[in-house]
Amino acid sequence: MFPSTSIALSGSPGSGKSTIAELAKSSGWEVISVEKLAEKHGLLGQFDKKDQAREIDIEKLRKILGRINGPLIIDGHLSHYLEVDAIVILRCKPSILRERLLHRGYPEWKIESNVEWEIIGSSWSDIENENVAEFETSSNESSKVWSAIEDWINEGYPSRKPFVDWMND
Repeated sequence: MFPSTSIALSGSPGSGKSTIAELAKSSGWEVISVEKLAEKHGLLGQFDKKDQAREIDIEKLRKILGRINGPLIIDGHLSHYLEVDAIVILRCKPSILRERLLHRGYPEWKIESNVEWEIIGSSWSDIENENVAEFETSSNESSKVWSAIEDWINEGYPSRKPFVDWMND
């Protein structure tokens, strides 16, 4: 592990971020969620009943935090907006993502929104950080995904293009 490495762990809800974050913790990484960081800095808004989530002012959080030093993994689907050394995007086959979100009890509109987000690759293509990699999490072999992420980090974030493309799947 790089001693000063900061990694954003992002992806659609249901893509496996929390599972990978737990594996990272068990490997000795410090892990914190974007929500906890926002709460710590007074940037976690009220619960929005429509979106069924708490709003985070990610731009203010980015400005407050500045460049983040590690070793640290920041877990959350907004973490890729923060100034980190590298970004891991977890991707999940839309049909499997749908099942995961259904199992969590998400309302149909929120499932559709997140599945569509996953299909089009959301805003991943707009990421400015050059050290970004996508890891496919459709199978339940989380330990293999985490191992591949660790290898990528330890190898100095080699290019992993092309990115996952569900549009041609």
